[in-house]
Amino acid sequence: MTASISSRRITARAARRIGDLGAFAWSAWTGVVALALIAAVWQWGHEVFGDFVLPAPTSVARGVVAIATDGNNLATIAATTRRALAGLALSLFVGGVLGMLCGYSAAAMRVARPVLTVLLGVPPIAWIVLVMIWFGSSDTTIIVTVVTAAAPLLFVGSSEGVVGRDRGLDDMARLFGAGPVSRFAGIGLRQVLPALFPALRMATGTAFKVAVMAELLTNAGGIGGALADARATLDVGRALAWILIAVAVLMCVEYGLIHPVRSEFERWRRAAQPWGVKR
Repeated sequence: MTASISSRRITARAARRIGDLGAFAWSAWTGVVALALIAAVWQWGHEVFGDFVLPAPTSVARGVVAIATDGNNLATIAATTRRALAGLALSLFVGGVLGMLCGYSAAAMRVARPVLTVLLGVPPIAWIVLVMIWFGSSDTTIIVTVVTAAAPLLFVGSSEGVVGRDRGLDDMARLFGAGPVSRFAGIGLRQVLPALFPALRMATGTAFKVAVMAELLTNAGGIGGALADARATLDVGRALAWILIAVAVLMCVEYGLIHPVRSEFERWRRAAQPWGVKR
């Protein structure tokens, strides 16, 4: 009897997950419409300014296919992806964790705010120059530059989530005997995530942009190095093709990883919608 109930629960849970994936995939048609609008504007710009300034979308698309099907370019794409994700993971650990810790302390937040202002005010290209002097043209340079650009965003998101939490829920849990770890895992973290996930989306885009820019300036290979080669030969079509590949990788990370995780942790959003509650 117990085994039968457990199997039904597992089946229902698996069916719910499959339904969520189907709904998420179905919602992608709105993104296709947006991409079609961008392509239409792009085609108009091509017809106005000519092929040298802005090649046709179809021509660039063929370039993307040629680059993606060349096995030698897969290592180039993988290098940029690895550096950006490594910097993003380190930023999430440094910025997200420190932000949560400082959010529980008003004194720590007062000390951190001027530091954040300084970090956010320094442009990434300035950090690239400094980090190049310290570490040379290496993966460390790219990753450290990504961290300096993305970690403050995650710090702000996590700290503001902690500051804006409902303290009454924490007090109620304390009265019922919940310890600090249980209160944070069951109540505090769930209130931080709605503020942390938007910051994580911004940090993901920043990580890839900064990684490509750092590769271009440091001549460290990757997509940035490929863009530098296209610039040297004045090949606008190839440069745009590499840009589209970088954007495609970013979209795969965001919509293939971040959005599914967010929807799993924020299932209450669907229940809060008028059509999400069964009546």
